[in-house]
Amino acid sequence: MRVPFAIYADFECFTEKLDTCQPDSSHSYTKAYQLQRPSGFCYHIKYAHGDYKDPVVYCGEDAAKKFVQCIEEEVRAIAKLYKEKKPMEMTDDDKANFEASTHCHICGDALGGDKVRDHDHLTGKYRGAAHNQCNLDFQLPKHVPIFFHNLSGYDAHIFVKELGFSEGKINVIPNTDEKYISFSKQVDNLEMRFVDSCRFLLSSLDNLAKNLTPDQFKTVKAREFFPYEYMDGPAKLEETYLPPKEAFYSTLSGEDISDEDYTHAQKVWEAFECKTLRDYHDLYLETDVLLLSDIFENFRDICQTHYGLDPANYYTSPGLSYDAALKTTGQRLELLSDPDMLMMFEQATRGGVAMISHRYGKANNPYMSTYDASQPTKYLTYLDANNLYGWAMSQPLPTGDFEWVEPEEIGEILEYPDDHEYGAMIECDLEYPQDLHDAHNDYPLAPQNVEIDKVRKLVPHLGKREKYTLHYRNLKMYLEMGMKLTKCRRIIRFKQSPWLKHYVDLNTALRAKAKTDSEKDFFKLMNNSVFGKTMENIRKHVDVRLVTTEKQALKLVAKPNFDRRVVFTENLAAVHMKKTKLKFNKPIYLGACILDISKLLMYDFHYGFVRKMYGDKARLLFTDTDSLAYEIQTDDFYKDISPHVEAKFDTSNYPIEHPSTIPTGKNKKVLGMFKDECGGKIMTDFVGLRAKLYAFKMDDGQATKKAKGVTKSVIKRSIAFDDYKRCLETQQEIRRPMSILRSHLHQIYAEEINKIALSAKDDKRHILPDGISTLAHGHYRITHGAPHLNK
Repeated sequence: MRVPFAIYADFECFTEKLDTCQPDSSHSYTKAYQLQRPSGFCYHIKYAHGDYKDPVVYCGEDAAKKFVQCIEEEVRAIAKLYKEKKPMEMTDDDKANFEASTHCHICGDALGGDKVRDHDHLTGKYRGAAHNQCNLDFQLPKHVPIFFHNLSGYDAHIFVKELGFSEGKINVIPNTDEKYISFSKQVDNLEMRFVDSCRFLLSSLDNLAKNLTPDQFKTVKAREFFPYEYMDGPAKLEETYLPPKEAFYSTLSGEDISDEDYTHAQKVWEAFECKTLRDYHDLYLETDVLLLSDIFENFRDICQTHYGLDPANYYTSPGLSYDAALKTTGQRLELLSDPDMLMMFEQATRGGVAMISHRYGKANNPYMSTYDASQPTKYLTYLDANNLYGWAMSQPLPTGDFEWVEPEEIGEILEYPDDHEYGAMIECDLEYPQDLHDAHNDYPLAPQNVEIDKVRKLVPHLGKREKYTLHYRNLKMYLEMGMKLTKCRRIIRFKQSPWLKHYVDLNTALRAKAKTDSEKDFFKLMNNSVFGKTMENIRKHVDVRLVTTEKQALKLVAKPNFDRRVVFTENLAAVHMKKTKLKFNKPIYLGACILDISKLLMYDFHYGFVRKMYGDKARLLFTDTDSLAYEIQTDDFYKDISPHVEAKFDTSNYPIEHPSTIPTGKNKKVLGMFKDECGGKIMTDFVGLRAKLYAFKMDDGQATKKAKGVTKSVIKRSIAFDDYKRCLETQQEIRRPMSILRSHLHQIYAEEINKIALSAKDDKRHILPDGISTLAHGHYRITHGAPHLNK
């Protein structure tokens, strides 16, 4: 059932400047320079059966308090409508439909003697024939979702404290004491549920709006531009002119608006006859909310069309896509009841491999403008596996019948073909023969979660592995490639089938047929998100209670599992409780198997294709989960791989007239195919400092730069490719200031953080004296200096 009422909302804030001193830029620091106070809000109620009311816009310093009051009144009005159940109105066509119906319109099963008429209690319209029990269960939802785009990171901090001033219990799904996935409050038997649309649509409103076609815009056609930092107090609202272009500068993004965008803002001011900045402020708010409304309603339409599910019933896209997968496939999954089995699958859960194997690479080939024929011919290539986890989800996966089998049966299990009726998870001891160390140094098999300097990391190394848990297909591959099985400790056998393949293929096919970018992004999201749900870690769930009275707080503090409390206001506090029990109600074995199986594709491509073709002439530069970048010494890389394009590569992003004459336009979006991330352009230089900290340059001078933990705007405007190179050569850390929004006790501040942006320290590998070459930990040539690997 589509949720009848959905509310879309947004806040804007004044940016009050804070007087602070400027810290020493040669050291790390954090400095708050702005305080964000609410200036106004807008909300728009969408009704499934037609128009309901115009958007509500409010501007004032008490916006947070006023918003909560307004929303509570709206939810009370909806609750009143729910109670006014309209009688059924049936047309002659409806009556004919009922008589002819043989299957329940709700569950789809055949109808018998319990056939009844089902109707919408809000409109009185007949919906279809149904089983009596289905009809009774098909009730109006008990919640009204209120969507904000970035609720968790921004808007929630503005008004959540105001919820404590009215009666009613507040329920919260927390990430931390201050960051919430969702929170809700009961109002007249209806749940007022606040939801973050960013947890479904992982992009900015600007980008999402660009993906809609004109007919999908029901109300507005673009997001407007707003001088956030210029609006530092209520007095600015009374100004009678649009601020100058420089007033639209954003410290957070480090950018001005373009001349074209400023001209557009001027036209909007005139077209909507704005008399003051208050008018422009209100117009901007309303535009943002109507834009979010159009985007999310379109998202709901697509989801209901293809899966019969309404995102407004969910909190996040993983929950939505997981239900869509189960509904589409009809697969029933067994949950683990044996704690030892559960913990063994937990031990097998390892993410994607990210590391820098060789820290510098330079190309020299005829496709470059600077080719030097007197030097060896080399290519740099950056290849990415199409939807790696989608490929893994299409493989046989566990469904049930989990049982322990004797370790002595390991020989029989290793004879199982990949598509056997049964699969297995194996706990064993492995050794890496010394004669494989050089050949496997770039990309060791069987990566392991280890502790290096008290930090747990996934590290591919060449040492021994004890009590290592892995999928039987991975063990088969590792043994075929030369690793030694020294002891089999435990084996879990289970039934398996490629049951998720139908769902993955359905989304892939729908994505290929999609006519708009928004639909393409949606079907990609539905594949990727289901994997996220299989990876949910119950142990990391936190128990945070929001309390509004002293009595509630004291009751929790008196409990033996009380941990700590944070007081936000006299009417709201967060009480953090320790978990007294864990309910493992998710099939965590799926995530463990998908992650392990995904590594098969990567290792097979590296060892079974690249190393097989080039041997030591191919040097792995870096890998990042689903990507592999190489420096390859060969006459013509493109001619080398041309005969293998149909079987291995996606060349759909190559220009049709690529100078190499490689077959182009092949295997677009095909799962498991490898795509050139440079789109056929020539990479000339690469610098890698450590995992997720690297850069490469193209022949046309453009550079791609990655720096985890550094804002995109800082990477774009203040870090150059040469900075990475200088950091590698001098081993000196490079700091950069960046601006972020952060909350303290639900008060939002803009802060400047000066932090290390580039560092050549990499403890995942043993760096050789030249500062460029590395060895995997455990390599026989390392005589000292390797960190202790605590399993």
